[in-house]
Order: sequence, then C-alpha cells, then structure tokens
Amino acid sequence: MPAYATNMRLKFPILALILEIITIILFAVFVDYDDGKGHGHDSHSNSSETHHEEKPMDLYPMFQDVHVMIFIGFGFLMTFLKRYGFSSVGINLLLAAFGLQWGLLMQGVWHLVDGKIKINIFKIINADFSTATVLISFGAVLGKTSPVQLLIMTILEITIFSINEHLVATVLEANDVGASMIIHAYGAYFGLAVARVLYRPGLRNGHENEGSVYHSDLFAMIGTVFLWMFWPSFNSAIADPGLTQLTAVINTYLSLAACVLSAYAISSLVEHKGKLDMVHIQNATLAGGVAVGTCADMNIGPFGAMLIGLVAGIISTLGFKFLSPILASSVGIQDTCGVHNLHGMPGILGGLAGPSHSSQILYILTYTHQGDPVMQAAALASSLGFALVGGAVTGFIMKLPFWGQPPDQNCYDDSLYWEVPEEEDENEESLAHADHSKNKAEV
Repeated sequence: MPAYATNMRLKFPILALILEIITIILFAVFVDYDDGKGHGHDSHSNSSETHHEEKPMDLYPMFQDVHVMIFIGFGFLMTFLKRYGFSSVGINLLLAAFGLQWGLLMQGVWHLVDGKIKINIFKIINADFSTATVLISFGAVLGKTSPVQLLIMTILEITIFSINEHLVATVLEANDVGASMIIHAYGAYFGLAVARVLYRPGLRNGHENEGSVYHSDLFAMIGTVFLWMFWPSFNSAIADPGLTQLTAVINTYLSLAACVLSAYAISSLVEHKGKLDMVHIQNATLAGGVAVGTCADMNIGPFGAMLIGLVAGIISTLGFKFLSPILASSVGIQDTCGVHNLHGMPGILGGLAGPSHSSQILYILTYTHQGDPVMQAAALASSLGFALVGGAVTGFIMKLPFWGQPPDQNCYDDSLYWEVPEEEDENEESLAHADHSKNKAEV
C-alpha cells in the first residue's frame, strides 16, 4: 500500500462535511420538535411514548446518564493502548456525534407523525443507543482502521441496526428493555464480522504498540467506572415509568455488583501467581450490566439478577483469558478490545435469559408484557443474523483501498492521523537532565 493512501487532507474533510450537509438537509425536510400531539409506539421498549407527554423533561436525567456512558464511558474504556489514546477518545467523540444525528433519522423513519420525525428526549436517548452499537464495533477494529473507514461503518451499521430494531420491537414484539440483544450482541458480532473481513496476517504475531502502559490502563479504568456507575440508567431509561423502571434499576445495580466479585475472583484464579489482570477488571466487571439487560424490567427477583451477574462475570473473564487468543489464532478475528467477551457472549446470555423468564421459570408475578419465548428467540437470531451479514458486507466496503486504511506497521499509532506531542524530545530532555545531575554529583 502506498504511503500516501492514508493521507486524510482531502478524503476525511470532504466525507465529513458532505455527510453533515446531507444530514442537515434531511433534518430540514423531515425533523421537527415534538409538540406532544399524536404519538405511536416507539423503539425497543414496546411502550407507548404517551407517558412522557405530560412532563417533556422527565427523562432528561436518564438521557444525561446515557450520554455520559457514550462519550466518557466508551471513549475512555478504549484508551488502554499505549500510543492510541487520542484516537480512542477522539474518534469515539466523532463517531458518536455523527451517529446520534444519523440514528435520529434512521430510527425516526419508522415512527413518522404527519410525515415528520418529532424529536423529544425519548428519541434522543434511542439515538444514543443506536450510536452505542457503533462504539462497540469500533472496539473490535480499534487501531486498525482510519477515521474515513469508521465514518462509513457508522452510516451502514446504524442503518442496519434501525431495521433490526424495528423488526425486534414492532414486528416480533420481543422484550429487550436493556438491549442485550439489539445493542450489545448486535454491536459485538457486527464488529467481529468487520474484523474478520479486515483480517491482517501481518499482525498475527502481535504488534509492538498493541499493549498498554501503566497510565493508559489507568485512563481506561475511568471509562469502566463511569460505565459501571451509569449502567442502571442505560437499562432502565426506556422502561415504563414507575415500578417497572425501578425494577430495571435495582436488577442492573445488583447484577453489576455480583459481576465485579466473580470477575475479580476468576481473574485471580487464572492469572500468574493469583494476581489480578487489569484487562479483566476494565471489561468483565461490566458484563453483568449487559447480561441483565433483556430481563432488567422483569420481576426475576434480586437474587436472579445477582445470579445473572455472577455468571456474566465468569464467562467474560474466561473469554478474555482463553477464547480471545483462540479467535485470533484459529478464526482470524483480531478483536482489539475483546468486545466478544464484554458485549457478545453476555449479550447472548441476556437474550437467552429473557425467554426463560418469559416462560415463567424464575418468577410468578410480572409488571410488563414479557414477549413470547419463541419471539424472544427469534429476536436474538435476528440480531445475530443482521450483525454477521451486515458486518461482513460493511467489512468488504471498508476494505476498498481508497479509504486510507493504515498499513500494518502504523497500526495502534495515533501519529498517522493526529498531531502528537513528540515524546522523543521529552525523553532526550530527561536523559540530558539525568546526565547533568550525574555530572554535578560527581563534581
């Protein structure tokens, strides 16, 4: 690949501006403020929007929590690579900012009122949700893609997501309030399919920059803690208000807490001399939030939520330790952030937990319409199908040579796409300073 293929001087600004101008034109034609008149069903909550009419700002605190997760949580979670922090948090901001605009359009198309998409807090929470799928997939290809490729991925992934979401929520009427299936499983397997298509044989034995340093792992923990704290809002934001929403908060809270204990325990068990591995702590501690998502608003009992969290933490940690190396060496899926272990497997666990509760195994009394077990299974199959096929097609489009994909030697390195402060100069200065001090001491 010629060196100039990665030059972004024209490609990136032209694509970014064209996409934004097209989006603004579409907003001018189709989008308006929600005046509270004439609501239909919306999104994967299977709940009518009418309960948000009286006080339009009731959901704003939930929206802020979800927003923090998207921009700080996901952004900083991916800063663990030692030379890729600018891209992790910076491109996360870019993709999320474009994705939430595109998500409003793509999801709104299914819920037009008088030919218009009416924006309210409920709709912008759902737009943030659509963006989460892209940020999960971004984790699977982190360090190996250009900003131009990732913008292309954002358009395609959110478009396909909105079709699957409509199918799951409106056609199948499945219950997935915390979106284990339609966000987490979908985003993870979409990203894995893209990663498989973009497989790089040259990185089979790793790369010198594909690792962390002390402070980069510390930055990543910022993302983890923000995600962990705000996950109850993510899983309950679009639940029916009242007891159902409270149930979703409590179930998520308890599942996350139990998940931390099992993740720490298994990490210590499988690591050298019983030490904890920061990769497990950054990721597997969140798996309980993913896994309890589908049945978060169901009366599974506090102990049921904790059991789901306990299992999710175990599965996720074992996945990081044993499954990721197998996927990389045998299947050709180089999953940079291990999204399969945090979002993929726990997402499937959540999807499977949903129908088991729907068929009255773990609970007697419920507050909400739970969905038919067959439809729940169909929803999981649909999410995985759209993810794998859509991700493969998207991967082939992203593989076209003119999107500026970085060559192998420049992977996991900010300096290809960012102005980076020169660390070498600092190192030389510190060495010179050390020599000077040493000479003074000798004198």
